[in-house]
Amino acid sequence: MKKTLFFILSLTALVLLSACGNTTPTVERIPEAELREFTLEELSQYDGLDGRQAYIAVNGFVYDVSDSARWRGGSHNGFRAGADLTEEIQGVSPHGTRVLDNIPRIGRLIEE
Repeated sequence: MKKTLFFILSLTALVLLSACGNTTPTVERIPEAELREFTLEELSQYDGLDGRQAYIAVNGFVYDVSDSARWRGGSHNGFRAGADLTEEIQGVSPHGTRVLDNIPRIGRLIEE
């Protein structure tokens, strides 16, 4: 009886933990018409250093990674905030662009 109860409780805990791990936080998106425009020069000011916000650009959009624990100090796995990281995210990053679904998109990168 005790083994059966332990098994049921363990299975229940595993199911609950699994369900919690599969939930994906959603980030509210600003409508494209309301996105702020950034040049590369403007974007470079948001490098996450000395208390500044940390922004990155990927595929023409600007994302605010300031609140991401993985971007503390404006750096993540050797990449620096304040830059267009499209090539790095698409070509080097193991997770690709899918993690950007959980990062606030705040702007659009424009030509200078």
